[in-house]
Amino acid sequence: MKDFRLYDISDFVIDEDFIRWVHEQREEDSLFWNGWLQQHPDKHLVIATARRIVESIQFKQTAIDGQTVELEVNRLLHTITKEQVKPVSRKGMVISFKRWYAAAAVVLLCATGAWYFFIRNNSIPPFAYTTMVAAKQLIEHVNTSGKPLVLTLPDGSRLTLASGSRVSYAHTFGSADTAKNGVTRDVYLLGEAFFEVTKDPHRPFRVFANEIVTKVLGTSFTVRSFEKDTTIQVTVRTGKVTVYAQAAAASRARSEIILTPNQQLVYERSAQKFQKVLLNNPAMIAPPVAEKTLVYDDAPLDKVFSDLSKAYGINIVFDSDLLKKCTVTADLTNESFYRKLVLICSAIDAHYEVIDGQVVIESSGCK
Repeated sequence: MKDFRLYDISDFVIDEDFIRWVHEQREEDSLFWNGWLQQHPDKHLVIATARRIVESIQFKQTAIDGQTVELEVNRLLHTITKEQVKPVSRKGMVISFKRWYAAAAVVLLCATGAWYFFIRNNSIPPFAYTTMVAAKQLIEHVNTSGKPLVLTLPDGSRLTLASGSRVSYAHTFGSADTAKNGVTRDVYLLGEAFFEVTKDPHRPFRVFANEIVTKVLGTSFTVRSFEKDTTIQVTVRTGKVTVYAQAAAASRARSEIILTPNQQLVYERSAQKFQKVLLNNPAMIAPPVAEKTLVYDDAPLDKVFSDLSKAYGINIVFDSDLLKKCTVTADLTNESFYRKLVLICSAIDAHYEVIDGQVVIESSGCK
């Protein structure tokens, strides 16, 4: 997390967020910086100075490499040194040095800012949102408000777009022609959104979010993938989704990870690794019809675990032969999922672990 309170002029000049605000003038960036300045009025002069320097940099289409910047800096330093040894009065030398030093500082900041800007723009990841949508004619929605934005897609699917997020899709999304040809329903996301997808077995629904793709036929799930996040998260509420890395999309041997309700996939972007976990507070996807369904009196363990698995959509693994003599007497109606597990395990002298998004029961059996 950046702490802009600690920034000086040179820090702002080379900061990618600051440069984007000055040159691209996005509404969401303006909202952030204007709000930040209201909270830190002492930074107005620093911001104004840094902004003038960034505005003075006219970016061309050719990149400025590091060697060019270094040569220019060395030339300026050499000029400063020559200016210092000129036979002038002490007062004149001080003034001249200050003048050259100030000029060199500004040029150095401009050159460094330009170099950083071009290095950043010329090394944009191939699966970044801007890269994916650049050559496509898409409809885009941007949520610049401070509250979720509910959108209905042309195919009838709904999505709730979080603040500071944007989503794009083709003009032909959900049209009759695409339905007839079996074309996928593709959405490009930067930020966070909750999707409620209309079922269509002939047209998979795909969400492209930076390095990963989430594919479904019809279900509800959340994808979180902001540009600066170190991880990408996919959380399933109902149904089933598959997730895979974009880099392996064209490979026949690509590894697809299946997610079911109350499971979350965490993709570590730097390590390029997936991890499947259960949510901290799983929610029921199929609540019991009868209020007393989860009240047990000497009930077989098989039935108890079967009821929980159906209610939460979570796979519970246990040795049914080893535990066939185990019974449970308990009222689990108003308990959380993990509290239910604790109570059951206490009754049968067992313990549980969450491994790869499922619950594994370990016990030595019941007498």
